[in-house]
Formats: sequence, structure tokens, C-alpha cells
Amino acid sequence: MLDEDQLGAYIDDRFTRRLFRLETHDFLDVGSDGDDFQRYLAGQPGPDMARKSAWLDVLRSEVAEGKYTYRVHVVRSPLTDYLRFDFEWGYVHNEEAGERIGILDLAERDAPRELIDHDFWLIDDEHLVLMHYDDRGRFTGAEPVDDVNELARYQACAQAAWSAAQPFGDYWRGHPDAWRDSHAA
Repeated sequence: MLDEDQLGAYIDDRFTRRLFRLETHDFLDVGSDGDDFQRYLAGQPGPDMARKSAWLDVLRSEVAEGKYTYRVHVVRSPLTDYLRFDFEWGYVHNEEAGERIGILDLAERDAPRELIDHDFWLIDDEHLVLMHYDDRGRFTGAEPVDDVNELARYQACAQAAWSAAQPFGDYWRGHPDAWRDSHAA
């Protein structure tokens, strides 16, 4: 199992053109959010951009190098407070910085038969890393998988999820009832 720092190094060492992330949780307790989720719930006006700007700079730099991150988040509306926060204070900015994001809302669309209900990274379509979280949404480790059959199954999942997902911007504009802020789209 890889810890957070080891996972970052593992991805950095292998990511040359395409990074895909499937997310299936409606809540994650991750340190990279800082105290933004609590600030969101308290009605604060926006994320801590001093903290967030470093990540946005990474995304912009990768795009400038021809490296693209794709993400599909599988959800079931109505959205939880955490997903609303993640979309409004995270995805809106990530997409502006160059991340390509899709939303697969299973309350609105059927799940593709290839969909796997487990978070993972697929690096350059060659390296698979399964993400593990405890029942409270805390990251417990990342597991690189070298099995060719599993890699093929997750490649098919990534392709099907991306094809079935709605572009984030379209999804978010179509769900103003989920916005906390009027400028969220």
C-alpha cells in the first residue's frame, strides 16, 4: 500500500499524457481540503485560494506540457453537502485550470455495465492504482495493481464511465438547486 506522498510520487513517475480518476464516494475526509468544507458549511464566501492555487498551478502546468487529467465522479442526486462543496469550490476551479471532469449521476442515467464501484487512478492507460478509504471517508492507502486482466477491466470501466458521463459544466449549470452561491456556474 502507498501512503499519500508515495502515491503522488508513483503518479508523477508514470504520468506522461493521460491521468484518469474514477470517484464513487459522496464524502471524503481528505487533508487537501484543509478547512474549506467547514468554511463552506459555515457560509464563507469561497475556498482558501492561497492553498488551492498551488494545485491549480499544477493542473495548468501539466496542460502546458500536454498532460491531461480526466475525472468521472459517480453520484446519485440529490447531492450531499460534501458533493455540493466539492463541485462548487473544487471542480469549478479545477475545470478552469484544465482538468476534464465528467459527472455520472445514476439518478439520471443508467450505469454502464462496465462500471466498477471502486475509486481508482489509471495512469497513461498502463498503470492501475486502487484507492482505499475507511467507512468515514479517510484515505487508508493506494494499491498499485499489476494484473493485466484487472488493468483491462479498469480500462473498459474508465472508457465507459467517460462516455456515459455528462461534462461537469453542463451538469452543474443544469442543477442550480444544488448551488450554494449564485455565481457557482
